[in-house]
Amino acid sequence: MKEPQVILAAVAGAHGIGGEVRLKIFAESVDSLKAHKRLFAGERALTLKSVKPGSNGAIARFAEIADRSAAEALRGQALSIPRTELPPLDEDEYYHADLIGRPCIDAAGKPLGVVVAVENFGAGDLLEIEKPDGKSALIPFRPGIADPVDGGIVADPAFLA
Repeated sequence: MKEPQVILAAVAGAHGIGGEVRLKIFAESVDSLKAHKRLFAGERALTLKSVKPGSNGAIARFAEIADRSAAEALRGQALSIPRTELPPLDEDEYYHADLIGRPCIDAAGKPLGVVVAVENFGAGDLLEIEKPDGKSALIPFRPGIADPVDGGIVADPAFLA
């Protein structure tokens, strides 16, 4: 079985004529992206030669991408690394990728749905919960509202209305 991957960025398009690409960053920062010398676009390994801040993201150069047409061919590609390459976390810290797919239950164990995304619009993380009826709700990822326990999330159902 293939090792789980974590998406760190996506290619937004080419930058200039020399093969650089514009990236939308999902990692914590450009510096955290620099820590990884090899990224994957699907099954294709790319060697990160350089990355710098750019408007609305970053500008990166990969050893395997030599010109604008090769850079344009990467447009829309997600860039990932194996989950095992992420740095270890302190207690009570979570990677968003580790929260997605977790079942969401109430305090009595009744199923409320599944975490399908983690969003942050500036005021803290929000969990997007897909409820059994197929509708979604966003709830704050805060103690007492949504608590991670044993591979799941115990949530206050009042926030899922």
